[in-house]
Amino acid sequence: MEFRFKSDVNIRLRDVDLKGELTMPRNARALVIFAHGSGSTRKSPRNQAVAKRLHDQGFGTLLFDLLTPFEASNYSRRFDIRLLTERLSGATRWAQNHSSVKDCVIGYFGASTGAASALKAASFLPQVKAIVSRGGRPDLVMEKLPFVHAPTLLIVGSLDYDVLRLNQAAYEKLGGEKDLEIVEGATHLFEELGMMDKVTALAIKWFAKYLKPVSLARSSL
Repeated sequence: MEFRFKSDVNIRLRDVDLKGELTMPRNARALVIFAHGSGSTRKSPRNQAVAKRLHDQGFGTLLFDLLTPFEASNYSRRFDIRLLTERLSGATRWAQNHSSVKDCVIGYFGASTGAASALKAASFLPQVKAIVSRGGRPDLVMEKLPFVHAPTLLIVGSLDYDVLRLNQAAYEKLGGEKDLEIVEGATHLFEELGMMDKVTALAIKWFAKYLKPVSLARSSL
């Protein structure tokens, strides 16, 4: 595959530098920004696998560390949704100013607490056009959900009982187009054989439907 950009990047936000990986296939017209869960990093094997499949389908991706290594050692920081949202929204603006991302539409792929930050950021960032939440915690930003107008897909394992219940409650609060997919036989991390493949297929289908450049979306009406 040919890329117009593929490299580690340094995301400068105010007084902090965050490490990331920006990958843009040559003909990419959409960028999916990943927001990982608590205790994870841009190197998450599950998110890396999803990103690779997205590249194969022509999507660009940005995986980055929401926290510095020092911050991540503080357990409470991992659940600081306000901070995580600031970092995600800042990284989104950074990406839109990158030469390889110009004119691309933006989507979020969030997991666990990262999904909460993705939903909160999308509640005030109109440039976010689609969201996929994998085993997410939308309940942590319940008051912001009515203001999320980007089409949102919640993916939860059927055996992830508590998180499934929380997602079902959050689903009712979402303000825009939405869907809840329950993956039968999967637990919270979708570690069972073939389960992440199902998550990835659902995510690709959602992003392919909603992450279209404005000119392309209008021409299909």
